[in-house]
Amino acid sequence: MGLIVDVFAARSDNFGYLVHDTATGRTAAIDAPETAAIKNALLYRGWALSDIFITHHHIDHVEAIPELKAEYGVRVVGPKAEADKIAGLDELAEAGDQIQLGETVFDVYAAPGHTLGHIVFHDKAGKHLFTADALFSLGVGRMFEGTPEPMWNGIKALREFPDDTLIYCGHEYTESNARFALSVDPDNKALQVRAEEVKALRQAGKATIPVSLGTEKAANPFLRADDPVIAAYYGLEGAAPAEVFAALRKGKDNF
Repeated sequence: MGLIVDVFAARSDNFGYLVHDTATGRTAAIDAPETAAIKNALLYRGWALSDIFITHHHIDHVEAIPELKAEYGVRVVGPKAEADKIAGLDELAEAGDQIQLGETVFDVYAAPGHTLGHIVFHDKAGKHLFTADALFSLGVGRMFEGTPEPMWNGIKALREFPDDTLIYCGHEYTESNARFALSVDPDNKALQVRAEEVKALRQAGKATIPVSLGTEKAANPFLRADDPVIAAYYGLEGAAPAEVFAALRKGKDNF
């Protein structure tokens, strides 16, 4: 018993996820990037969609809500702070809430920055963390709406989860993230290993997700904004980690 996670491609570079509670058969889509991709995944698995869990308001994460809701009559749960930006929400969620999918419980955490109301979903029992565009493998999302300090604090909170937590992010950006990460942290052995793994996976046409949080803690420079090595790269020795995080994000924006 537990949660099965199906990973599939959607749109040009989104990840789609179906999460299936084996005890009850309830199945949720994590975000709703593309109707056809989600329906094909449901058909392949033989599952019936019962829920959609939304992380933030961007169109490539919500576009399929109306069609899926009309066809399947699903319950749609989404961020309370972005309720005015997302049509079709039935339940609102914020940090500290728990969302039930059959017998599986998801804890909700705030991850502001990419959007101000961005939330993530954590299945503590199954060790699955759905981070959407807040935290990528070897990167983080663009800071469209937030400011560095709250975004860093949100990312730092996710870093506290156990190393064997599996990260499921919103986009297949890992290969380009690896190139940037190596430019700022070239001597990091864990990063070098992950970059080679990512290269091999992409050459084989395979997804780079999921990835363990332990791997990300060692290799992702954005999770190491409080590491003197990263601060030194930007000449920010002794600076607040949020300032280093801001330099990293600006560096990636211009990379």
